[in-house]
Amino acid sequence: MEYTRLGNTGLKVSKICLGMMTYGSTDWREWVLGEEDCNAHVKRALELGINFFDTANVYSTGVSEEMTGRALKKHAKREEVVLATKVNGRMGEGVNNAGLSRKHIMDQVDASLRRLDTDYIDLYQIHRWSYETPIEETLEALNDVVRAGKVRYIGASSMFAWQFMKALSIQEARGWAKFVSMQNHYNLVYREEEREMLPLCEDQGIGVIPWSPLARGMVTGSRTREGKKTKRAQTDPFGDRLYGRESDFNVGEACSKVAAERGDSAAQVALAWLLSKPAVSAPIIGTTKLEHLEDAVGAVDVELSAEEIAMLEAPYEVHPVLGHS
Repeated sequence: MEYTRLGNTGLKVSKICLGMMTYGSTDWREWVLGEEDCNAHVKRALELGINFFDTANVYSTGVSEEMTGRALKKHAKREEVVLATKVNGRMGEGVNNAGLSRKHIMDQVDASLRRLDTDYIDLYQIHRWSYETPIEETLEALNDVVRAGKVRYIGASSMFAWQFMKALSIQEARGWAKFVSMQNHYNLVYREEEREMLPLCEDQGIGVIPWSPLARGMVTGSRTREGKKTKRAQTDPFGDRLYGRESDFNVGEACSKVAAERGDSAAQVALAWLLSKPAVSAPIIGTTKLEHLEDAVGAVDVELSAEEIAMLEAPYEVHPVLGHS
């Protein structure tokens, strides 16, 4: 495993982050795995050198956080891992049980701490932009949870570049804790982030930790022109909204071709392509099988040639903005 600084911070994270949405309760999504699998994947991830784990309060409505906390407590020392979670999603029926208001952030940071069974969160992220709460209110609340010692760093997720720059500018002007990371939708199949967000992050020293780095299986064969091969692909309406254009399948086929010629897996090639981008710190992968972890970690050592990168990028066609909600 190799490690890198998260943006311009001193925090060092593994170049592969394990996303914990896969583990929780089938009451939330039928493809979600339970506690035994969660333990096994966290244990193996740690053995492979992964120190970066990302979850969210909304995943399995808190159950993912609970399992993540138990698994890390069982297999790791708290100070040796970087634990990230997120806030914004709906956590109950009440009118204030969602969003980025001061009330919801203050309620949910304490709830996440309890579920994770930890004294602090390394990286606390806003889970998308809120159009219902003034951004100043959100940013002041985030600054307060940092000053209170509940959170070490704060991050953001998919939004427009102008929104992110507005937030960063307010934080700078007020002397508030600043976002250090951007968890955005970026992969071989969806590259619209290259227009504005990635250059902004490079300029501002923001670490990029892309979600859906394998495009929900578009680059690994879980989704093909002939149909969907995995339970998750078959029961993933969100993924259906993101992927399925003709050019998307062309990109997946190009990835498979480059992988076959190299003798690597398509997942390794897709992740290696992401890691070749200067702005990217650590793609966030989801795993349902232990061999997925081995595969992903192997991508860190894959170096693509300029010709291979050109082959991977050639089939891409412009997309509408996807993943901001």
